[in-house]
Amino acid sequence: MALLQRKHKIPLGIYVHVPFCRSKCQYCDFYSLTGKKDCDFEGYLEAVCDHIREAGGQAPNHIVDTVYFGGGTPSFLGGEALAMILTVIRKSFDVSPTAEITFEANPDSVNDRLLRRLRSEGFNRVSLGIQCDNDEILKRLGRPHDYQQAVKAVERIRKKGFRNLSVDLMYGLPGQRLADWEQTLQNVLQLKPEHISCYGLKVEEGTPLYECQEFYNLADDDTQADMYLSAVQILRKHGYRQYEISNFCRKGQVSRHNLKYWNGGEYLGFGPDASSDFGGRRFAIVRDLPAYIEGIRTGGTVLRELQEVAPRERAGEYLMMRLRTVSGIDPAAYEKQHLLPFAPLEKALWKCKELGHAEKTYDGRWHLTPAGFLVSNSIISDLLLIQEQTKPFSNR
Repeated sequence: MALLQRKHKIPLGIYVHVPFCRSKCQYCDFYSLTGKKDCDFEGYLEAVCDHIREAGGQAPNHIVDTVYFGGGTPSFLGGEALAMILTVIRKSFDVSPTAEITFEANPDSVNDRLLRRLRSEGFNRVSLGIQCDNDEILKRLGRPHDYQQAVKAVERIRKKGFRNLSVDLMYGLPGQRLADWEQTLQNVLQLKPEHISCYGLKVEEGTPLYECQEFYNLADDDTQADMYLSAVQILRKHGYRQYEISNFCRKGQVSRHNLKYWNGGEYLGFGPDASSDFGGRRFAIVRDLPAYIEGIRTGGTVLRELQEVAPRERAGEYLMMRLRTVSGIDPAAYEKQHLLPFAPLEKALWKCKELGHAEKTYDGRWHLTPAGFLVSNSIISDLLLIQEQTKPFSNR
């Protein structure tokens, strides 16, 4: 009976934001804290666990099939604390026995004790931030590790029984040439990860890199485009399927948690600056650890924004998120879910196809090509404008 009830439950993802790092990278604009004064580990742990307990009663009809610990650097918090949070999640929510449970880590904070503890607790996926194989570039970025530490971290991860490893890489880095990037890919491929994420460097306002970018030899847009297309080609040649703009994997090893974002699934976020999309509403938590701890402790508000998502906005999200994926848009599903005609969008997509930016599959789905991904912002912007001018079906 219990198994039958579970089959009818709604899938739910849980994201836990761990806002602590050993040091702050030059390019990072995520909410994270460094130093003993700001890193209130105990206050955070108590608050996030209480928050999870409180929220568990709001999802009796959901089953958690993905849990993701991001940051910051979750591994910096330590294995015991991460295991405690996961235990609270299991006690507060119905967690599937086959749930994908991921934690992010930097190579310098990976050790046998951490891995042993998390593996025994049920964590089954590691996302390792390598970024590149050039120690000089890593130092310029403010990364707290070198490449040899990354190689050793992978060895430890494998020895402790993890069979699902994702690595994060970046291109367009200071002083990085196309040949350097291609060599990075070749070196990382020798580590045989199941999943690889490749992100182009973005210089975000408010980061140290933004303030002194003129002193760095940063790749221009054309060079970044060449690096991206080279990655697509090299990874495809080595058996990695591209399934999203920046993500590649071996067969059956997609990031199930991240697919929730791209496919419009429900998820709940915990910890400062975490976001949620649940029950038709989108909300985000304050970007302030002390305020978060105090709000949870006193029963006050910890939200910095809360909004009901209008149907037209959901339709726009469908376009934006699905066109990030290789599976793309299903015209029939689009019309059924959002009660809007697809024909005006398809007319624009045919023009994209003529430019080599989009393709239509045998079953009628539309998706962007690698070249189309490079100009996806422009394509999506045009499609959203068309969608905004489209009238909904009147008799459905």
